[in-house]
Amino acid sequence: MHDASGRRYHCSTLRSHAELHAAAELYARVFDYDTPDLQLNTNLLSALARNGGSAVGVHTDDGELVGFAYGFAGRDRAGNDFHYSQAAVVAPGHQGAGVGRLLKSAQRDIALEWGQRRMRWTFDPSLARNAHFNFSTLGAEGIGYEDDYYGRPGTDRIVVEWALDRSGDPYAAERALQPPAFGPDDWGRPVSAGGDAVWLPVPARPAGDAPICSTVRAALRSLVTEGRVLVACTRIDDRTAAHLAVRRLDEEEE
Repeated sequence: MHDASGRRYHCSTLRSHAELHAAAELYARVFDYDTPDLQLNTNLLSALARNGGSAVGVHTDDGELVGFAYGFAGRDRAGNDFHYSQAAVVAPGHQGAGVGRLLKSAQRDIALEWGQRRMRWTFDPSLARNAHFNFSTLGAEGIGYEDDYYGRPGTDRIVVEWALDRSGDPYAAERALQPPAFGPDDWGRPVSAGGDAVWLPVPARPAGDAPICSTVRAALRSLVTEGRVLVACTRIDDRTAAHLAVRRLDEEEE
């Protein structure tokens, strides 16, 4: 794959210790993790990839590792099986060039090889850019909201599910809708988009104002626990974006 500047990227499964070590270093560097409990074990990555999981990397033509993702086979309490993508990281300077999509596409292929028809992962509710990639670019849905996902404050996450073998997108029409001209005064206030659909204006970038963040997070939590899923996130301007939540379709309706 080429980006707009002509750089070429190649995505493949990471197998050697050197590759996995480079992936662990990239992961720690991008997330700024400097304590052992937040870093990755290369033996674990290798074992995951051999037992229903994934460890994939994107390299440039000169061999530099600029993207990495890993995951494992998961099952929820209802007995639904899926591939769980724990993390995907892209090196600064290569973000926005399609590397993230290459990583997810490679994980999709691996999941389907293992017989996993769906993939799940989580993201920080304050990251509208990630929401846009997950919903509007990949065509996944936000299906749940988890408080303190990693057992510590400030780690609330939206749970994403991506159907890997759909013949068509049942939410295609809704994803194409454009939001009204919302602004900061509208953040966290759900607005009807017609029928059961709801717009939720949010900050386009992480906001330092705790009350606003709390309001937005509470609104997102409510939307995905009322029989709706998040299907799009559209940037309106530099300050404001908007999620779109619609009634969740049953599997047979898809």
